[in-house]
Amino acid sequence: MDIRAHVSMVFHLDKCIGCHTCSIACKNIWTDRKGTEYMWWNNVETKPGTGYPTLWEDQDKYKGGWEKKNEELKLKLHSKLGALGNIFYNPYLPTIDDYYEPWTYDYENLFNAPEGDDQPTARAISMISGKPMDSIEAGPNWDDDLGGSPLYARNDVNLDELTDDEREQLNELERVVFFYLPRICNHCLNPGCVAACPAGAIYKRGEDGIVLLSQEKCRAWRMCISGCPYKKTYYNWASGKSEKCILCYPRLESGQPPACFHSCVGRIRYLGVLLYDADQIQKCASVPNEELVAAQRNMIQDPFDPEVIKAAKANGISDAMITSAQNSPVYKFVKKWQIALPLHPDFRTLPMLYYVPPMLPVLAKTDKDGKYDVAGLDNEGLPAMISSLEKARMPIKYMASMFSGGNVKVVEEVYRKLIAVRIFKRAQKVKDYKQADVDAALAQGNTNADEVEAIFRLTSLPTYEERFVVPPLGREVAVESWEVPLDRKREAGFGVRNKIAKRKF
Repeated sequence: MDIRAHVSMVFHLDKCIGCHTCSIACKNIWTDRKGTEYMWWNNVETKPGTGYPTLWEDQDKYKGGWEKKNEELKLKLHSKLGALGNIFYNPYLPTIDDYYEPWTYDYENLFNAPEGDDQPTARAISMISGKPMDSIEAGPNWDDDLGGSPLYARNDVNLDELTDDEREQLNELERVVFFYLPRICNHCLNPGCVAACPAGAIYKRGEDGIVLLSQEKCRAWRMCISGCPYKKTYYNWASGKSEKCILCYPRLESGQPPACFHSCVGRIRYLGVLLYDADQIQKCASVPNEELVAAQRNMIQDPFDPEVIKAAKANGISDAMITSAQNSPVYKFVKKWQIALPLHPDFRTLPMLYYVPPMLPVLAKTDKDGKYDVAGLDNEGLPAMISSLEKARMPIKYMASMFSGGNVKVVEEVYRKLIAVRIFKRAQKVKDYKQADVDAALAQGNTNADEVEAIFRLTSLPTYEERFVVPPLGREVAVESWEVPLDRKREAGFGVRNKIAKRKF
């Protein structure tokens, strides 16, 4: 057992209101520079939708992540020999059209336009060419609130397994259903970007698992962009280097959560440490699609288990880091309650950002007569107003395509527990459910009153300290693995010997 610590994350999608405050906070700090105009290390997408860059989930197009070939785990992008062949020409890179052409507006014209019969306007100006743009054809969330649907959203690759009837119910007039998907770098355990980089410029920090990109070593081959199936590395055309989310590690090292976490209006983001068994990484990434979620859960270890603690200490993990893992909200959502799932585990990169899927809309879909189709509720033990999972407006197969490698059962188990929380609290506050309904819901969700109360509290009423359990990263300790700190200590002396002039007032 090779126990290591990883700073991990949970995004609770039921709480995301799509305000993009996280994106702006990140943009203002990290990508408000020349060459980064099109970059959004944090972006918020609307699903169903094609996302940013367009169709990033389509690995037939971009060849990101890993695949099993002859029982071995291989990069989808290329083999080692293929890397040499593609090093000067990579056909799987997204282009600026797949992202969008960044623009600003000619605001000066609003104030300085010559007098005329018409109101002055601010024309869009390309931030790449500096020339006026006749039309704006894409943006970082072009599917915002399904504004482009069905023209754009119908191309979402997660819709491939849905029937025509299920696709149609997503777009029923006045009952359109969608949700928001905030995305940052997943800081994966088996990152495709690290494996694809021919220069060895990308690495995971040993003490916390954060994936970083050395600006000194980067040679701009841009294989990392193709290798990452989430398309969360970018190329800076001004500096000639690739860049990516650094999880605001300078903030973490000073005990603060990343800026996008701190600024989140909906308080959807949780941060904490997970202890995992590094010996299981290859095995976990190699199991069949339907077993990926279970394998990843098994890889995460119980921070209260004495054997795990002993193995962690043997690997140099500090007591403070182990205590952080024991208090981690991420451990509760992912391992203890099992209601947070990795995004596209089928890419086999073992992402360490997990999502609690959004609750299904309360109302069921309608039949041909316009009446709610609530057939099957009795069979599932669901009281009125809760739609049956099979007839949910957001098809379970769609959610399974995103969060469980197509394993519908895993997503259904998550939703049954979330529904149990909803029914339990509604019975407490609104008092319109019978105790028999509550008991049936708890049984269906394989949970109990204490667990439901704990889930509700951490979801709805968490304090700042409960959402963000930032571990002491101990960089002063980590540096000792490759450098003797005393070598950097300056020689002793007599202090400042130059006379300091007195300040004159």
